[in-house]
Amino acid sequence: MAAIVRISSVCHRGVKPLFYRSSLLSRTLVAQQKDQDCPYPLTATIHGSSSLYAASVSKAASLHWTGERVVSVLLLAMGPAAYYFPGPAVDYSLAAALTLHGHWGIGQVLTDYVHGEPKIKMVNAGLFLLSTVTFAGLCYFNYNDVGICKAVALLWSK
Repeated sequence: MAAIVRISSVCHRGVKPLFYRSSLLSRTLVAQQKDQDCPYPLTATIHGSSSLYAASVSKAASLHWTGERVVSVLLLAMGPAAYYFPGPAVDYSLAAALTLHGHWGIGQVLTDYVHGEPKIKMVNAGLFLLSTVTFAGLCYFNYNDVGICKAVALLWSK
């Protein structure tokens, strides 16, 4: 049995081929059966390109992952900013970033541990409700009280 196939066209999970051309990725696999007298070869085509839907889902997941990393780095930068420049802009930025960071983190935990369509819908609705109430509560605290920055400073001063 003889076959010539590029490794990169078979292993396309997470590995991008060096020369990514559709002509290189679509190859015919030819095999000859020795036991039978078949004058024609057995052929099969291997396609390395993914569907458009899978590419768009992969792109959305990549952008979501990048957004999570950006929010995490912003939260690290907001700590010193909140200490040196306390004010409404930093308070509301912290409220938004903390809520978004918590929403995405709890969402990942729920994705890992909740199974079944009705349970997932119920838990996602609860998560959106919790995130909405959290953001509204932090905004209410910023508007009607001392704000997040000064509240943390008051906690550290005592």
